[in-house]
Amino acid sequence: MTVLVTGAAGFIGFHVAARLLADGHRVLGIDNLNAYYPVSLKRDRLAALHADHPDAFTFAEADFADHAALDQAVGTTELSAIVHLGAQAGVRYSLENPRAYVQSNLVGHVNMLELARHRAVANMLYASSSSVYGGNAALPFRVEDRADRPVSLYAATKRADELLSESYAHLYRIPLTGLRFFTVYGPWGRPDMALWLFTSAILEGRAIDVFNGGAMRRDFTYIDDIVDGILACLATPAPDDGAEKPGGSIGPHRIYNIGNNRSEELGRLIDLIERACDRPAIRNLRPMQPGDVRDTYADITAIQRDLGYAPRTTIDEGVPQFVEWYRAYTGI
Repeated sequence: MTVLVTGAAGFIGFHVAARLLADGHRVLGIDNLNAYYPVSLKRDRLAALHADHPDAFTFAEADFADHAALDQAVGTTELSAIVHLGAQAGVRYSLENPRAYVQSNLVGHVNMLELARHRAVANMLYASSSSVYGGNAALPFRVEDRADRPVSLYAATKRADELLSESYAHLYRIPLTGLRFFTVYGPWGRPDMALWLFTSAILEGRAIDVFNGGAMRRDFTYIDDIVDGILACLATPAPDDGAEKPGGSIGPHRIYNIGNNRSEELGRLIDLIERACDRPAIRNLRPMQPGDVRDTYADITAIQRDLGYAPRTTIDEGVPQFVEWYRAYTGI
């Protein structure tokens, strides 16, 4: 049996696939290798997976928003589980290209739910986002909080994915788990995320844009802790027991926050990057960007209680590890 990982060439998908392979699973990775950020980075991630696990990792370049292409990519492979991490990511880009989000995050999500239904997959996890909380002022964010006032189209599509999943869990009793990720960072990360942007600029002597004058906080979560949470959910499918789950479902559908359970000031992140790079940042203070939120902070009580999830990596440890990887990868 094989675990299907969508977005396998992406940041989180790559790390999940690597851990599954290291644990002895076979993995079928799917990714359309779009050009949202440099495809060379995605191909390098795939090359690393193939190099380390040539017999257990299979990759298909396909767009899961195209149901025929998805069916062809999976073929007759027997799937033990689906980890659906592929999506059109990025809050700011959703202002420029909303149709890409509708196609990938809505049409694509339904296609994955249909695949799980018709293949009778025993467990499916999917990526949601802390963005669904919108401008929620109550901290930390709890899965019980309202999530019906998104401030970006990206957030709206992720909340819609949760609602679509609830319908499928109710109608077809598919075990589903939605994961609201909080600002994931680490080696092999995304070039559009703050840690990469800041590190690159500081090492090259360029100014960094610090939005809202730096008065922002994020629950920065190291990639290894994210993968720990995903694998815990994979090992224990959502039960179909009639009990209320995190997120409110009484079907086999639950929603968890996966974060570091601490909210850090943006300025402190920059300080740590400066220290790891051994040079100062040139800070260009900018206003808040449309679609952004000022604070994020994950309440992880539900996943701690149900699955024993316990993040271990602080930004004091994680930021230097990213900078070390970045310098080795780029040669800067």
